[in-house]
Amino acid sequence: MPVRSAQTRLQTHLNGRRLAFLFLLGAVACASASSPAEVSVNATSRDGAVQVTARAVVRAPIELIWQTLTDYDHLSQFVPGIDSSRVVSRQGEQLIIEQKGSAHWWLFFYPIRVTVASTERPYESIDVRLLQGNLRRLDGSYRIEARPDGSTQLTWQGLIEPDTPLPAFITSAVLRRSISEQFAGMVKEIERRADLWSSRSDLSH
Repeated sequence: MPVRSAQTRLQTHLNGRRLAFLFLLGAVACASASSPAEVSVNATSRDGAVQVTARAVVRAPIELIWQTLTDYDHLSQFVPGIDSSRVVSRQGEQLIIEQKGSAHWWLFFYPIRVTVASTERPYESIDVRLLQGNLRRLDGSYRIEARPDGSTQLTWQGLIEPDTPLPAFITSAVLRRSISEQFAGMVKEIERRADLWSSRSDLSH
């Protein structure tokens, strides 16, 4: 019995060491994988509106970044707060896009229904301006800038004003949260597509 007990204790110890080793391998693998891009968002009140700037540095081909930004008809699948998005018309680089969604903060909920004009400058920028909807102002743009280290800085900057008067601190908090979530959702989708692209590229070699 003492020998069997000792063997049992030894086996348990070895199993524990093996599990710890496997856990360590998993931790190392996760650490070596590409880390999610860090998103920074700044929001300031300005004349009843809110100026919002969101930035992130991503590692993905610029063509793939552009493809994701302009996937208007599928934005609701990966951008939080957008319930529907569709291209109403397109004439070259000029588009009319209709979107429905919402912005929220704590118990405050603000539905958003807008039609915007979008001007594309392929692989460089997308400018957006409000045509109609329940916002008083919406002027924004995406900027894509290649960096010397091979990464790309993605920036969204916009001036937004709801058509319902609200205290500045509520408007700022609601829009900052909304843009943060939407921008982070866009960046996450870019990274997801970049990982798929990289995996397929590796398999083809």
